[in-house]
Amino acid sequence: MDLFSRKIIGWALDTTMTNRLIIDAFEMAVAARSVEPGLTLHSDRGVQYRSGEYQHLLLTEGITPSMGRTGNCLHDAAMESFFARLKVESIYAEDLKGKRDTYSCVFEYIEMFYNTIRRNSKNCHLNPNNYEKCV
Repeated sequence: MDLFSRKIIGWALDTTMTNRLIIDAFEMAVAARSVEPGLTLHSDRGVQYRSGEYQHLLLTEGITPSMGRTGNCLHDAAMESFFARLKVESIYAEDLKGKRDTYSCVFEYIEMFYNTIRRNSKNCHLNPNNYEKCV
């Protein structure tokens, strides 16, 4: 999530939480944005985010890693809020029958609703795409 606009710029989905999963999301995010040295990327303290492979990718792109303190969910409040909305507004409302259904559901929520239609109070009640265009 780009905290400026609350736009989801990189995401991935799999049945297990692996380094490949977060690297896929990272690569999508980097492809979507011009990365300038000094950019800070914040994550929780999950083992995948602390891996040498992932940390090396960040440093190669000139990105400064940032991690919240253990047990402090407020550091990840924007993402925690997003995941709660994703579940309530999409996942729990569907009768998903496997990985393909789940992927389609998440894709539609992020790319066709959240980034393009869903208004955010932090964005002057604009959706992330429109907020980026206006500011």
